[in-house]
Amino acid sequence: MLQAIGLTSTHRRNRPPAVDDLTFEARPGEVTALFGPPGAGKTTALRLMLGLERGQGVAYFRGRPLHRVAHPLREVGVLLGDVSGHPARSVRGQLRMLCAVAGVPVSRADELIEAVGLDGLDDQRLGALSRGMDRRLGMAAALLGDPHTLVLDEPTARLSTREANWLHGLLRAHAHHGGTVLYTTSDSRAAARTADRVVAMAAGRLVGDQDAATFARTRLRPRVAVRTPHAARLAAQLKREARAAHRSVEVVSEHGNGLYVYGSDCAQVGETAFRHGILLHRLADETGPAPAPASTLTPPTASTPPTASTFPNAPTPPNTAALAYVTAPSHPSGAAVPGEGVPDRATTARGIPAPTRTAAPDRGPAAPPVPPPTAAPDRGPAATPAPDRTATPPAARATPRHPGPRAGKRRRRRGRGRSWAARRAPLRPFRYELRRLTGVPSTPITLGAAVLASVVLAVLMGRLGRTPVPAAVAAWPDLLPLPPAALGAGLVGAFSFGDEYRYPVLPAALGATPRRIGLLLAKLAVTAATAVLLAVVVAVVDLEALRVVYGGRLIPVPDNWPTLCASWLALVVGCAWAGLLAAGVFRAAAAGLAAVLAVPVVIAPAVEEALLGPAVRSVAGLPARLRELAWPRWPAEGDRWLDAALRVMAQPVGAALALSLTALLCAFLFTGVRRTARW
Repeated sequence: MLQAIGLTSTHRRNRPPAVDDLTFEARPGEVTALFGPPGAGKTTALRLMLGLERGQGVAYFRGRPLHRVAHPLREVGVLLGDVSGHPARSVRGQLRMLCAVAGVPVSRADELIEAVGLDGLDDQRLGALSRGMDRRLGMAAALLGDPHTLVLDEPTARLSTREANWLHGLLRAHAHHGGTVLYTTSDSRAAARTADRVVAMAAGRLVGDQDAATFARTRLRPRVAVRTPHAARLAAQLKREARAAHRSVEVVSEHGNGLYVYGSDCAQVGETAFRHGILLHRLADETGPAPAPASTLTPPTASTPPTASTFPNAPTPPNTAALAYVTAPSHPSGAAVPGEGVPDRATTARGIPAPTRTAAPDRGPAAPPVPPPTAAPDRGPAATPAPDRTATPPAARATPRHPGPRAGKRRRRRGRGRSWAARRAPLRPFRYELRRLTGVPSTPITLGAAVLASVVLAVLMGRLGRTPVPAAVAAWPDLLPLPPAALGAGLVGAFSFGDEYRYPVLPAALGATPRRIGLLLAKLAVTAATAVLLAVVVAVVDLEALRVVYGGRLIPVPDNWPTLCASWLALVVGCAWAGLLAAGVFRAAAAGLAAVLAVPVVIAPAVEEALLGPAVRSVAGLPARLRELAWPRWPAEGDRWLDAALRVMAQPVGAALALSLTALLCAFLFTGVRRTARW
């Protein structure tokens, strides 16, 4: 069960809050629609419940607030808008990356690709998906952790009738197996047709909490939908004839050339248009919302059940067939839809075979082959009971409350606590980072360009006899602030955090944000490994290119090659980390690349002038003195490595890079981990 109690968004200057003291519940085994016109506060209410926005009030998911749920993605499946991911990533790569976030096996992604009808499109890029396929991918991502509760924001917006029927059938199947479904909609007819219960909002407040049949009886009216290029002329004629015949007819203009006529039928409207020579493009009977403004309606409560007198324009109850689903179409590929006599062979994330799908009677299309949520008794220990105030009758909950100062403090504390749910990292950060790095073409393109540029520069520099061999192997001419390998590693590091904010996969996935220590360590380790691999490949390829072009005898091996190799690896890894940390602090890949270039261009000259000028005293012999003070004693061979590290640090670029990394790391820890992130 999902319970929302006293949800209130932060107050805006000179405007009321977007959500004001909203209290309702969504029951397991039912589909609940949060209905309201655009701007009513539906999306803000969902974000408050999920802890993605600051505010007051609390939401309980099966008796527990979300910040007390160990694995939110296994409790709540979320679909807020379009799928958030790199447009060049494949469908399978996106789901497998999210598997690492949720901590579920990779096979779960393949199951859901087949279950939601994306088989055959698993290698399709996200940027090339249609609206319907994008929505199917979003549902697969929401179901990835086998959640009990589904929370969706306008899931059928701009979908075709076929895709909308499929999605509503999926939600019905999830509720049929004991799950809780809550979705928002601004279509009253769809809410009455597809939901078991409708919670109505207006201006951020609760105005109704009814079952679907009562909502349809009190909020919907039969009407005639007309589309004509002479809408104003037809409306005037309809009103004139209604006054002459003493009939109650209301004509509501729809933007453009559309009209909605209440209190009439197709025959009368068509005859009026024919008599006056008005061309009609559309004429159809349908059921729609009453034209009366919401402010004139008395909100129905439990103590005063809605009747025909509650809403002055309420018609007689419609027949059951008017609220029935349209039968869901078969699979786009032509295969039969499971639930229509075809058993579903999909399994849940726990390896339990899913039962055969059957659609609820008179409720819509057959259930798609999606692994269902397991029943509540199989999910672990019983949930802790919600506070006693959840038993408040709907009438009392719909009435605005005036809490005292202590209640306000409790609400503020809860609002801050709920934001903790949005500060977890992926459950498997190293696997997530590896899939994120290798799932987009920008990584191999960047690494390949760095290797190619290094080879070309190495051959050109080897042609000049004055160029030292280490500089030629590293492809670092004096004209460039950094070698291509260092720039490529810095760009890869900048993409590591820059893509998290440009294509925010983690904030969209409930319970994870980029700024966490575990994810930072994973990014540092994976980026360092990539940088070391790039540095080794560049050195080997450049050396072989020089040997092939100019001969091996002309390429001598220097005596201090271990120190040179350590310096080379430290430079490339340091540039990669500088780009990564700068992109994490400033939330942009361009900032990461700028930080890498600033090291040799800006920071190194300043460090060389301020700190590395003529010195009176020397640090020679420091490794030996440190070995005498250290406990336990390290081997004498360690002095050579420590001395090499100090020599690297004594270089202007090395000192500038170390100073930059220290400052960026402190800035990242101060701005990212210590402060609550909001998205």
